[in-house]
Amino acid sequence: MAEAIALIDYGAGNLLSVHNALKAAGANHVHVTADPAIVRGARRVVLPGVGSFRACAEGLRAIPGLVEALEDRVLGDSVPFLGICVGMQLLATSGREHGMTPGLGWVPGEVRAIDRTDPAIKVPHMGWNDVQPMPHPDGASLVERGEAYFLHSYHFACENGRHVAAMTDHGGGLVAAVARDNILGVQFHPEKSQAYGIALLARFLDWRP
Repeated sequence: MAEAIALIDYGAGNLLSVHNALKAAGANHVHVTADPAIVRGARRVVLPGVGSFRACAEGLRAIPGLVEALEDRVLGDSVPFLGICVGMQLLATSGREHGMTPGLGWVPGEVRAIDRTDPAIKVPHMGWNDVQPMPHPDGASLVERGEAYFLHSYHFACENGRHVAAMTDHGGGLVAAVARDNILGVQFHPEKSQAYGIALLARFLDWRP
């Protein structure tokens, strides 16, 4: 895979592990970057995220021109995009973690705390869990049935079920992946999901939405 991939560095991602996983999946040119010019030249974009929604959103917006470059390349030029964990949550309209914070608004919905309806259910949702693909016209083939590694206390509540690409169960259904056009977001960590995660990244590298 000779295409240039921008792995966005805004101080809120597990960059080394994601970089190594992309290389293991077949990527040759992975640029860890926060440079808007490099983002505008990338053929694929990966946005990781670790920590709170608010901290990640503020970190992304603190870099001059970065959000605008992402919008130009992903929304304007339709290059394939992958958001991971909080990087997936940032696609939402807003998030409630540590107060209401606007997201990118690329996939309508809200990021909310996981509702602990059963005392036996632990939050954060941490560890291996099933991924169940949903009927979806955009990006559905990228997410296959299997088990992936999750670590999150907040979940993505989509406004439109059409954007739900996969679900998991943790005391009730939680969105495991969202997709729209050339945009895919996964709540789980492909870089921690061993063979399942590497296979998903390989499909992303071959994706021609």
